[in-house]
Amino acid sequence: MSTPPVSAPATPAAPSALARRASRWAGLVLAVVLAAGLLGCGWLVYASKIEWLPASWTRDDALHGELTHRIAKQLSNAWLPEQAARLERAGSWLLLHDTGPRVRSGCPGWLFLTEELQVHRDAQANAQAKLQAVIALRQKLAQRDIALLVAVVPDKSRIAAAQLCGLSRPAQLETRATQWVAGLQQAGVRTIDLAPTLAPLGASAWLRTDTHWNETGAQAAAAVIAAQVRAAGLQPTPAQAYQAQPGPLARRPGDLVHLAGLDWLPLRWQPQPEEVAATEFKEVAAAGPAPTAPAEATKGGDDLDDLLGDQQLPNVALIGTSFSRNSNFVGFLQQALGARIGSFAKDGGKFSGSANEYFSNPAFTQTPPKLVVWEIPERDLQTPYEAIRLGR
Repeated sequence: MSTPPVSAPATPAAPSALARRASRWAGLVLAVVLAAGLLGCGWLVYASKIEWLPASWTRDDALHGELTHRIAKQLSNAWLPEQAARLERAGSWLLLHDTGPRVRSGCPGWLFLTEELQVHRDAQANAQAKLQAVIALRQKLAQRDIALLVAVVPDKSRIAAAQLCGLSRPAQLETRATQWVAGLQQAGVRTIDLAPTLAPLGASAWLRTDTHWNETGAQAAAAVIAAQVRAAGLQPTPAQAYQAQPGPLARRPGDLVHLAGLDWLPLRWQPQPEEVAATEFKEVAAAGPAPTAPAEATKGGDDLDDLLGDQQLPNVALIGTSFSRNSNFVGFLQQALGARIGSFAKDGGKFSGSANEYFSNPAFTQTPPKLVVWEIPERDLQTPYEAIRLGR
């Protein structure tokens, strides 16, 4: 059998004059874009706005790309990458209804934080490290006659599961909060799992376009925490009565809309916004006769504690995350306790951020409370652990 002759490859057609002119302009535009990106990143480096290495890192972080990921994330804050990312997010949302890597769309109008649905690397080891840290902290606080009450806030995707509409919540996450709470309780740490309180409320306890609870959820959580404080035998001071009154309806921007990179769009193009009537709290005089000053304080008026105002400082301190700073949680907790509290929660504080800031704060080191209430979101239980430092 003879082998068929191999035909010579056809000579490619020469590009047209229009294609040659267009390619020059395309190359020029690409060069300008690359140069602008390089200059923007160079400016960030020159202005020393890049943290090349975090304060603490491990060999495991380096091997798994955590360090380079941090640098890349900082470089993305240059002007050109930032503007390109905004345009990409807008196009993906308007054309494909895509909310990006950090946010997931559930049922119509409902958004969820992707982090709640992730299974973290070294999840069990991280959770165990945090468990031991809380146990150690409780022991150190007890040596100073300070009580600790931990409240674990369940995931929105757990309580409002009926609004997931096709989103998958991994089965590995179903027991992470209950096991962690049980571990603390077995070690003698007073701990509340807020899931049984919020589960009967379902989606009505959460904001649609936000990671946080709404006032219904915040009030229910405050009530059960206040009940635990009373059960511990602590009398919160200074006593203060509060009157609650609903405010006017107003649009409440959702943090998930911001995380999805869509909050800069015209309102009619954003995910459906929600309106909230935020409760307004007003201090009112408690019923009954005004308390009389101790005799020691009336002799010459030189009671040092009274002059410094220590007697009026709250003996309950609240630390935690943005859950404590949203939907009037502090207001509802103060009303339920019938006393003012010191709020030291921190937006974005995750597990250790607020605790480390508070325990190094003069508010703790110089005027320690009798009780620390620590609010911790479920989604932070298995993330990498940052050590807790207790001030002197």
